[in-house]
Amino acid sequence: MNLRSKILTYAALILCSGIFALPILMMISGSLQSPEQLARDPYSIPTPPRWNNYTDAINSMPILTYLSNTLLLCVGSVIGTTLSCSLVAYGLCKIDFRGRRLLMISVLATMLLPWQIMMVPRFVLISQLGLYNSLWAIIGPTFLGDAFFIFLLRQFFVSIPHQLLEAGRVDGLGHWGLFWRIVLPLSWPAIATVALFQFVQTWNDFGGPLLYLSDPDQFPLAYGLERFVSSYADQTHLLLAASVLFTLPIVLMFFLAQKTFIQGIATTGVKG
Repeated sequence: MNLRSKILTYAALILCSGIFALPILMMISGSLQSPEQLARDPYSIPTPPRWNNYTDAINSMPILTYLSNTLLLCVGSVIGTTLSCSLVAYGLCKIDFRGRRLLMISVLATMLLPWQIMMVPRFVLISQLGLYNSLWAIIGPTFLGDAFFIFLLRQFFVSIPHQLLEAGRVDGLGHWGLFWRIVLPLSWPAIATVALFQFVQTWNDFGGPLLYLSDPDQFPLAYGLERFVSSYADQTHLLLAASVLFTLPIVLMFFLAQKTFIQGIATTGVKG
């Protein structure tokens, strides 16, 4: 690639990045403006920046309660998803049994079911188990696996050489030993990718808390932010400040885990 092509390529990438970053920059700019400036010209640069908008937004809602609930949901969901999906993926990839391909097709077929179809039966099941209005109503189902993550991990497990497992069997390892001592240590990029996806999904989840929670002390940030919008609909500067606070942890996590995330996606195999 010559110099001219490189310049055009980087210029196109910078332009696309700017287009995608524009809404975020406008949100940050609006969160630092006064109500008067935001009503007069929301596209202007904050002069001077009102940093107290963030403290006002924090003081306007029980953000520590929402944050602690969200972190509990995220940690529990990540543990449940990575554990259950990795076990199922190992069984569908490394254990030879009759009907394995049919079972894999059945698992993938569940990806075609919209969440709205499962909403009512899942709500009934959660209620009968006595988990309604508790964080376990959201954490519990993650221990039952997710079709997309199972497929992602299975494709990565396929790339692990079969000779390593044979060597483990020679040393007397069973399937549990092979899974914990060989497969998982070699699969950290894929496991980290699944964990990051699940963390972001749980952090942004609004439908689950809306369906299963009614106690304000159990609300996570996503649902708490919606209640904040209902209470402060006329104070756009506080809404934007709260939105920035809600978005910032996810952006930071992506930048910190970017290398592992890209590695996990790039090394995921496509073998059948």
